[in-house]
Amino acid sequence: MVRITDLRMREVINIADGRRLGPIKDIDVNLEEGCINAIILPGHGGGRIMGILGREEEIVVPWQRIRKIGVDVILVDLSFEAPGGGELHGGIQGKFF
Repeated sequence: MVRITDLRMREVINIADGRRLGPIKDIDVNLEEGCINAIILPGHGGGRIMGILGREEEIVVPWQRIRKIGVDVILVDLSFEAPGGGELHGGIQGKFF
């Protein structure tokens, strides 16, 4: 069994490009079904001034995109198909995957 407090201590890594996305900021839980819908990570944009003005961007990672929960890290796959084929990586601030 893994506790939410334990999950929040683990670093999240995108396996599509090897980028560190940071620790879990919040978790979206479906209370009716008793399952996790998504993990929410802090964004890395400049949407706030000195931490008070503006809205902080977030990265919302649906549960289906989580590939492995390890002892130290959580691996997620945030690659997606581009229109016309090909795969895109990055460009993840403030977006659902």
